[in-house]
Formats: sequence, C-alpha cells, structure tokens
Amino acid sequence: MSGSSPCPRDSGSEMLHVLAVDDSSLDRKLIEKLLKSSSYRVTTVESGKRALELLGSENEPSSKKPKVNMIITDYCMPEMTGFDLLKRVKESATLREIPVVVMSSENVPTRISRCLEEGAEEFLLKPLRPSDVSRLRNHMNRLATIS
Repeated sequence: MSGSSPCPRDSGSEMLHVLAVDDSSLDRKLIEKLLKSSSYRVTTVESGKRALELLGSENEPSSKKPKVNMIITDYCMPEMTGFDLLKRVKESATLREIPVVVMSSENVPTRISRCLEEGAEEFLLKPLRPSDVSRLRNHMNRLATIS
C-alpha cells in the first residue's frame, strides 16, 4: 500500500524504544498499548528515580545501558516529578540527546512553558490519544535524520 508508513525504526533498523514513566499503572498500560500498536518497543517504569536507574549512570559503559529513543513522562509523580526527571536528563552529558515528552492531566500554562523552556520536546495532555503518538513519531524521525 502506498499510503502506509513503515514501522518506526532507527538507522540500525531496530524498533524505536520509548521509556514511559508514570506512577499510575493504568496510565502506563494505556501508554504502552498505544505505543505498541504503533510498533514501538516500550519499557514502562513507575518513577523518575527508576527511570534514571534504568538509563544508567554517567560512569556505566554505554554497552550496559538500554538504547532509548524517547522518554515520555508524567508530570505529577511522588519523589521525583516529570519536570525533575527532564532536568536531570538534560543536565546529563550522556542522556541529554534523548528527547523527553512531558504529559499531564492538568492544563497549567506556566507548567507547560517551564517544561518546554527546560528542553521538553512536547507537552501532552492526558489521556494520550493516537494523534499524540503520530506527533511523537515526527520528533523521533526528525532526530533520526539528524544523527
């Protein structure tokens, strides 16, 4: 079919890998289902702290870290907010190139602009919809052509 798009893959022709971070198990399942239906590889974790553990430390060899093409995180989470996770990723020499998308069920303009100013690719309102997944694909495709 000429109108269909191929599965999202990086230059090594692996499925693009999204790390989804949300303290709500229901939201994690919804995000995972939406992304997997669009042929993404998805890893879900329940906290920003767990996401950073999974991504590995600065001292860890990159061969030990999972290759993540995008992080999508909830804004409101206990211990470490999505904004705090965004800041930690963007301050890290080894992680800063990973695009981060922040999502929230609350439409708070100051929160949205703070996240975008700190380096978020996008701020999405929950619940996530299939059209949001298309927008994520555009960010990852743009980044794949840059690298």
